[in-house]
Amino acid sequence: MVKVPGAVIAAGGLVGGYGVARWTKKRPLGGVVLAVAGAAAARQWRREAGGAAAGALTVAYVAAFAGSHPLAKKVGAWPSVFGVAGAVAVVSWAVADRRS
Repeated sequence: MVKVPGAVIAAGGLVGGYGVARWTKKRPLGGVVLAVAGAAAARQWRREAGGAAAGALTVAYVAAFAGSHPLAKKVGAWPSVFGVAGAVAVVSWAVADRRS
């Protein structure tokens, strides 16, 4: 089985969650994508870097989601989502994924 890095899962969850919410016009459906990807990323982070790191990265994931909203008012929705997804991916790689 192929192991997908937590950085990819988290960034995909942020981008995919927004995309699903936008294209289906059903925000709760986008939230499901965001939550499932966040849980999968947290599980991967825990395996790779332990519970404390997974907790911190999960907080970063949620903060990125929340922070994308006010940022979108300044730079636009898609640039905001891609920006926070990239930031979470970089932090995830630095904390957990580069170890493997």
